[in-house]
Amino acid sequence: MALITASFSNFKCVTYFILVLSMIWCIWLLVKKFYKNTPKSPHLPPGPKGLPFVGNLIPFLHLQRQNYFTTLSQTYGPIISLHLGYKLVIIISSPSVASEVLKDQDIIFANRDVSIAGKVGFYDGSDILWSPYGPEWSMLRRVCVQEMLSGPMLDSTYVLRQNEVRRMVKNLYVRGMSQVNVGEEIFMTMISLITNMLCGGRGGNEEENKSLVNGLGLIVNEMILLLGKPNISDFFPSLAYFDFQSIEKQMKRLVQKFENIFELMVNERTREDNEKNNTLHKKDFLQALLNIRDSRDAKTPLTMTHAKTLLMVFILTP
Repeated sequence: MALITASFSNFKCVTYFILVLSMIWCIWLLVKKFYKNTPKSPHLPPGPKGLPFVGNLIPFLHLQRQNYFTTLSQTYGPIISLHLGYKLVIIISSPSVASEVLKDQDIIFANRDVSIAGKVGFYDGSDILWSPYGPEWSMLRRVCVQEMLSGPMLDSTYVLRQNEVRRMVKNLYVRGMSQVNVGEEIFMTMISLITNMLCGGRGGNEEENKSLVNGLGLIVNEMILLLGKPNISDFFPSLAYFDFQSIEKQMKRLVQKFENIFELMVNERTREDNEKNNTLHKKDFLQALLNIRDSRDAKTPLTMTHAKTLLMVFILTP
């Protein structure tokens, strides 16, 4: 009796196993038939066939991404289409085609798909890097070119740049023959320089200024890493709510730190203006943005959010 029961149990297991295999085989046939009968868009460039749902996402996440693109260009040509999850990406690997896209037809291809880290870090993408082409982007570009990066503005900050370079050279000289991380030294010098140009030179305690620069350097370094880190929620938007990699959470924490520093800078400048009425004498990025914000004659006004995003762009891209 026990032998019969065991045999029957084994028969049930084999039956379930065959049933599962049959279901998998049927699903595979349906998927294959669906993809075979689905007409391909004639407008898409050639590219490798990807897996269902994930597409070409797995090899794209490899560290040697440039080698992967080189191999694809040798097979499919200078224009390649990749399906990264639910995102369609077009890869350009030819200088002539890149010139056509970025120069001749730049208005058509100007808009960018904002990542989750970019939305959080740059106030829903309302900065010059992520804003769609239009009046708002034109206003931000005009502010950068005509106000923040104009000849008179750069001339007024020449002494600040000169002092920072001298400080770096002196610091390297004092170390003598000891090992120096040149990249880190230059990075911190640029952070210090940009901070000086934002607020017209920092006064006060030297240790406090050094602590501020070091703190900003750490924040900037973390934000750059988060902006360049592949986020699964960018490829599968339906998973953004769960924030599996905590990129959105980490970026919100860093943005809050930036907010505190910016609010401190703006409040300090407002207090100085009220006490000394020195608005016309201050020549720095922050004062230029505050002056433009206070002017009401522009068709597309510069808001405080725009000012924060521009300051953040200058700090993140030294």
